[in-house]
Amino acid sequence: MQTQSYPFRIKELGRVKEVRKFIVKIEGFPSCMNGQLVSFPGGTKGLVMGFNEREALAIILGYEGSVRIGDIVEAQSQAFTVPVNDSLPGRIITALGKPCDEKGPIAVSGFLRLAANADSLTAHTSYCPVFTEAPSAMERSDVHEQLETGVKMVDMFVPLAKGQRILIFGDRMSGKTSLATDAIINQKDKDVVCVYCSIGKSYFSLLRVVQLLKKHRALDYTVVVAAGAASSCGEQYLAPYTATAVAEYFMNKGKDVLLVMDDLTKHAWAYRQLSLLLERPPGREACPGDIYYIHAQLLERSGKLIDEKGGGSITSLVLADTLQGDISSYIPSNFVSMLDGQIYLSTTLFGDGFKPAIDFGLSISIMGGKIQHPAIKEFTQRIRIEYAQYRELLRLMKLKSTLSSEAEAKIKRGETITELLKQQRSSPVSQAEQIILLYALEKGMLDKLSSQQLKTFKNDFFSFVQKEEPEIVRLLEERQPLDNKSAALIEKVLQDFFVQIAVSFKIQPQPAQAIPVGV
Repeated sequence: MQTQSYPFRIKELGRVKEVRKFIVKIEGFPSCMNGQLVSFPGGTKGLVMGFNEREALAIILGYEGSVRIGDIVEAQSQAFTVPVNDSLPGRIITALGKPCDEKGPIAVSGFLRLAANADSLTAHTSYCPVFTEAPSAMERSDVHEQLETGVKMVDMFVPLAKGQRILIFGDRMSGKTSLATDAIINQKDKDVVCVYCSIGKSYFSLLRVVQLLKKHRALDYTVVVAAGAASSCGEQYLAPYTATAVAEYFMNKGKDVLLVMDDLTKHAWAYRQLSLLLERPPGREACPGDIYYIHAQLLERSGKLIDEKGGGSITSLVLADTLQGDISSYIPSNFVSMLDGQIYLSTTLFGDGFKPAIDFGLSISIMGGKIQHPAIKEFTQRIRIEYAQYRELLRLMKLKSTLSSEAEAKIKRGETITELLKQQRSSPVSQAEQIILLYALEKGMLDKLSSQQLKTFKNDFFSFVQKEEPEIVRLLEERQPLDNKSAALIEKVLQDFFVQIAVSFKIQPQPAQAIPVGV
């Protein structure tokens, strides 16, 4: 007689010994590991954050009031994972990988997962681990392709490369999130997947970002990972890891990914609360002693893979807060030392109406002109020096009542550069438009225009170029040095614009000097 066999599972159980806010001490679990999931009664999840020979420490990923002393806890057989698939762009998910946009569950195909752990998802799903090792040096390629942000001051003076990690920092309300969302909006039709991670922000702040992305149809290629201020500290701690796991999924498929972490200062605050409740000693500014390792380990997962690995990349924009312009505080200085560049936003410039309020003196990109358009690289070298001289002269004006004619000319030139660099939010500027702007500035065509006339020129000239000389745009998009043919076309279309459109300016543009071409 043949006996029937039944499937069985071996469960490792523990018991809640102590609940301290969102930290739980669990007796048992002799085989637990860091990063392992546990299940409390009622379906609440937890994550093991430490252990010793007597007990395990876990954070509650959800409402801490649902966990009681004496509850039986079940250890999951796998580490923490999140569901991923190619249809994730356009979705809003939590730090636990659950959808929160009322578009239904995330159903994807892949290896079989036990239905008991599937929650509201389908039983057949593919998952990416949240905590993984960064690609090794042999798996990485050099970065050589520019990521165009559409922000003139960034593309001209602090260019970003695909696979680079750069810090955007400054005081609150200085335009950090606007700069990051502008970069996302500019990736439309560029085959770049974007991941926006919101950490500890209010619901209305997140709603504004989502509505902005929807307005510009950028949400279609963006995944939003949200852990708001009302979320638990555990979810705020996990949010950037979940966002990085989603970005790695697309990178491993050969895609270029733009990852925005807004912001990691709040992530450090969340981890500080966890660390202190885990009875770990605090370090400088009450932050945990291992916070540098936590962030370095997270950001090392960004980069560009070699062609044998698909050639995908993750470009990370890391946002961080400063307090009253103190860039030497613990968390910002950590990021400065571990990332490939920085963009500092000044509240003084912001208050003066110079937006985006990027301080060139404290902003730098390690990649620099290596990945920049050759024509932009040629023009910006001189303009950056002229702008620095202008800012220095403004400081001297506060001490002296009279200036020489040469200083007055430099101030006028600096005012022209300042007006040209100003940019409205969510108004990306193409590389071709930037080159023509720089050409007109270098030739001296804009020096005699008033502020209002410069605004008219900025708003109208590129549409005129696209209509009258579309060949210029095609030539400039080839990312070749500016040759005689391109320079002649630009010269002609600028002259035509002043004659046909800007007659009211009553300005005859006169070339200030010859432009080196073919460099």
